[in-house]
Amino acid sequence: MYRIFLILSLLVVLFFLLRRALRGFKESRIERGTPANRGQMVQDPVCGLFLPRESAIEKTIDGMTHYFCSQDCVAAFEKRTGV
Repeated sequence: MYRIFLILSLLVVLFFLLRRALRGFKESRIERGTPANRGQMVQDPVCGLFLPRESAIEKTIDGMTHYFCSQDCVAAFEKRTGV
């Protein structure tokens, strides 16, 4: 009888330890960003340069999000589209 109680107690402790470890793994993965979003490359519509999404200048024009490498490209795009 004691063996069953001991085994069940160990299983409960193991369950809570695994649950805590998985929560920590999920939280650290969210902080780092998922592999699909981390290091994603975007293309500047003016000069055609590819750059990491994190370092690009993000501009929403007419409900669409565009990514630029510099303020000069933003100005050229706005001039070309008449915005």
